[in-house]
Amino acid sequence: MKINMRQRLPLTMAVAGMGFCNIGWAEGFIEDSHASLSLRNLYFNTDPRSKNSAPRQEEWGQAFVLNYQSGFTQGPIGFGVDALGMLGVRLDGGSKVGKAGADRTPGVMFPLESDGSAVDDFSSLGVTAKARVSKTELRVGTLQPKLPVVSFSDSRLLPQTYEGQQITSMEIEGLTFTGGQIEHAKGRTSSDFQALAIGGAAKGADTNHFYYAGADYKITKDLLGQYYYGNLEDFYNQHFFGLQHAMSIGEGKLKTDLRYFYNTSDGKNASRQGRAEGYASTGYYTDGATLGEVDNRTWSAMFTYSLGGHAVSAGYQQLSGDSNFPYINQGSLGATGSGLYLITDRMIGSFVKAGERTWLAQYAYDFAAQGIPGLTASVVYLKGDNIASKRGDLSEWERDTSLGYVVQSGVFKNVGLTWRSAVFRSDASSDTDQNRLILSYTLPLF
Repeated sequence: MKINMRQRLPLTMAVAGMGFCNIGWAEGFIEDSHASLSLRNLYFNTDPRSKNSAPRQEEWGQAFVLNYQSGFTQGPIGFGVDALGMLGVRLDGGSKVGKAGADRTPGVMFPLESDGSAVDDFSSLGVTAKARVSKTELRVGTLQPKLPVVSFSDSRLLPQTYEGQQITSMEIEGLTFTGGQIEHAKGRTSSDFQALAIGGAAKGADTNHFYYAGADYKITKDLLGQYYYGNLEDFYNQHFFGLQHAMSIGEGKLKTDLRYFYNTSDGKNASRQGRAEGYASTGYYTDGATLGEVDNRTWSAMFTYSLGGHAVSAGYQQLSGDSNFPYINQGSLGATGSGLYLITDRMIGSFVKAGERTWLAQYAYDFAAQGIPGLTASVVYLKGDNIASKRGDLSEWERDTSLGYVVQSGVFKNVGLTWRSAVFRSDASSDTDQNRLILSYTLPLF
């Protein structure tokens, strides 16, 4: 008998509850549990600058995120449960940008009503049942993976979540294995779980199956090797290879980060008929027979030299093949928001168009070196070109600036204030200016 995700979750939680039949088993569950309340106040201003683009939008909201994590019951198999309660409250703003009849579609920071206006508030509750044997842990329910092939985003008022199952094992020293399945995604500006798709898919062309597995291996104390595989059913297969290395040079340290993705079509996306049904990708295709098929290779190299409070980075990324870089979004809503494990995934642009080549340079400074701990600043510039299109090769660029301070002591200790600003100009999409002001604080409860 096949048991789906919504059946497995209460079943697993019921099994976990059996551990409490013996009060001794519950000791670890209670003693090792902890909870925190995270507060985030976000002002978000996005100003499209292209002709005939959407109007300027300003929104201001307050987020409350209650995060509870239990310990594990005693015994050879430990059981536990985590919970994530989230509430976003609109304080001001919310331009009418939605479409009539499209109730609860994602907006910039909030879901939208059918008239296109932002809702007053939205909330969600995520529960995760977990079990542990030795150094292996199984999680079923709400997930927030941070992996090369699937990564949640936390760049708005509330974080993105997924629904599925994941197993993590560290039985072998230096090796961390992770595998799982994701069935739904809840966007960072939504309170509803949606099926999965990619950019370019038609409404209704989606799936509830994303499978992933991979490993991180510490080859030496300074060298990390990675391999991950991801499969979004009926859309794409993805192989990832990565190497990270750190070495001392003089009084500073050089970090090298090499990444390679190999992406091919899967299922319906691999057939002309399936792509005609809507299981298609965005990109630039010169052959009509392959229109919409996932065909992408992406490699990048990033070098960062740190000395004192200074950190200087230089990087390069190149895409080849007919399609854009494929990644998960939220089904028929067409909502993006997933984090991308790319050196070019920034405030506005991701630089993932077919054929695109991107150079980047970044400078960051930690003022602790000047006796002002908690104060940091950074600026990054990215320039992409060779974007394939009917109009010839196109280009785009982005400049991001960030300034942040975390109070180090006193009544307001750990209160953080961050200002982030971005300017994005593109021949292939809309020009945009954007500013974000974030006030944050995490209160440990127990």
